[in-house]
Amino acid sequence: MVKTILSQVKEFKKDSLLTPACMVLEVVMEMVIPLLMAAIIDNGVEKGDMPYIYKTGAIMVGLAVFGLAAGMLGAKYAARASTGLAKNLRMAMFDNIQGFSFANIDKFSTAGLVTRLTTDVTNIQNAYQMILRMCVRAPFSMVIAMIMAFWINAKLASIYLVAVVLLGASLFFIMGKATRYFKQIFPKYDDMNASVQENVSAIRVVKAYVREGYENGRFTKASGNIYKMFSKAENILTWNAPLMQVTVYGCILAISWLGAKMIVTDALTTGQLMSLMAYCMNILMSLMMLSMIFVMVTMSTASAERIAEVIQEESTLSNPSDPIREVPDGSIVFDHVDFAYRENSGEPVLKDISLHIHAGETIGIIGGTGSAKSSLVSLVSRLYDVTGGSVSVGGINVKEYDMEQLRNQVAVVLQKNVLFSGTILENLRWGDKNATKEECVRACQMACADEFIQQLPDKYDTYIEQGGSNVSGGQKQRLCIARALLKKPKILILDDSTSAVDTATDSKIRKAFATEIPNTTKLIIAQRISSVQDADRIIVMDKGRVAAFGTHGELLETSEIYRDVYESQTGGGGDFDEEGGGR
Repeated sequence: MVKTILSQVKEFKKDSLLTPACMVLEVVMEMVIPLLMAAIIDNGVEKGDMPYIYKTGAIMVGLAVFGLAAGMLGAKYAARASTGLAKNLRMAMFDNIQGFSFANIDKFSTAGLVTRLTTDVTNIQNAYQMILRMCVRAPFSMVIAMIMAFWINAKLASIYLVAVVLLGASLFFIMGKATRYFKQIFPKYDDMNASVQENVSAIRVVKAYVREGYENGRFTKASGNIYKMFSKAENILTWNAPLMQVTVYGCILAISWLGAKMIVTDALTTGQLMSLMAYCMNILMSLMMLSMIFVMVTMSTASAERIAEVIQEESTLSNPSDPIREVPDGSIVFDHVDFAYRENSGEPVLKDISLHIHAGETIGIIGGTGSAKSSLVSLVSRLYDVTGGSVSVGGINVKEYDMEQLRNQVAVVLQKNVLFSGTILENLRWGDKNATKEECVRACQMACADEFIQQLPDKYDTYIEQGGSNVSGGQKQRLCIARALLKKPKILILDDSTSAVDTATDSKIRKAFATEIPNTTKLIIAQRISSVQDADRIIVMDKGRVAAFGTHGELLETSEIYRDVYESQTGGGGDFDEEGGGR
């Protein structure tokens, strides 16, 4: 874990090294000043030697300024190193997430990833800055102060040693108790972020069902859980301050009492006593800093583990050593394919699938909810790997292709259509970043999207809000189809992606596919028979198996499932949105 986090320091190594160096210089200056202060009292004040006082005082001022400059530089370098580490950690996680397979993504919740990229990284940033500055400064200051104190008077310095041992043991016990609470806090942040994310993204549904009170309750509960955990941890940590104060004042009283007696017997000078008091404060303040470091490190350890988990996560999919970069055609072969989303998950989602689809064919896919239609097509572009058998595209196993090149030739319009913040043109060019406006318009015409775009005030320069919230479901689907067409793919997969458009528009889109992209293999998942009955062949899925495969006419004769669906949809005169369907 530590190695993973520190590997992201990268170009900020220089700043990370300069920070402790500056802290050491600052400590050295601070440690010399009490000695000079003792010299002023013993050799200047008591003897009335003003030149000596001025000279030594000037040296003290110079050392103080030098120490202040070193401290400021240390703060500057620490800030740069810690913010740089935070930047690199976010980039490392985000880059790795981009390479995740769907199986990897399924392991992490969206809210959990957001928490790791924000709250967890901020914790590491703060801890790293404190470690660079205080983790060097505090121990070094304490050790040097202890050495100087023993050099002045070993008997009185022994009081510090006892105090340090007792206080250190107490702080270690307190930190151990608090740690277990901090480790439970950050998963609670995931729950709270999930509540916020769901509420904001589904705010229209929340308001439509008047569920604001319920959502407030969810958020209050999630926020309350974090409050309770932090309260328990902080209640334990509150013992730090009283323990520290008791130790500080106890040491001051003991040194004052014993030191005064030693001054009377000429075993100690007044200046030396003042120096010992200064070193006492240095030692105990160093312990206070170390306790703060322990708190911060304790909090950040859980964050570091969560961040390292994302960075170290390896994609379940990888390119072969010598990948094929050219997809010959859009033919697809499923050869005794089995598939499960998780290993050892029991019964597979897809079972013994064998299909042979020719390049340029239009294949309809229907089946009930949970029949694994989407799982079937996700194997074509290798979003998941099969657990048994093989899938081939263009006569070549998909595992032998370079994944980027394979996916460039397989355009997928998923069930959940996603548009990004930006203009319509910018969204369309996700399909082809170099597409001209004319090519974008042509793709929209094929997807029956041009007609509504032309009615918008800014037409193709109309700004799409995040998630496409300012366009209807049907418009969003047509834009996503147009975006997929711009890829000029060898295989086009429409995963129930015309469900929000009327039957007439659906028919126009299918006719455009037949005439404009005849050589592209088209896999169309649909719930409506009317969307697939004109396909070259139709796959009927049932409980993860191919129940039937044939033309519309063949299936009406041979497949009971297909015939039942057809009759249920057409028995009333057609789909609800076809002319006559509602009569």
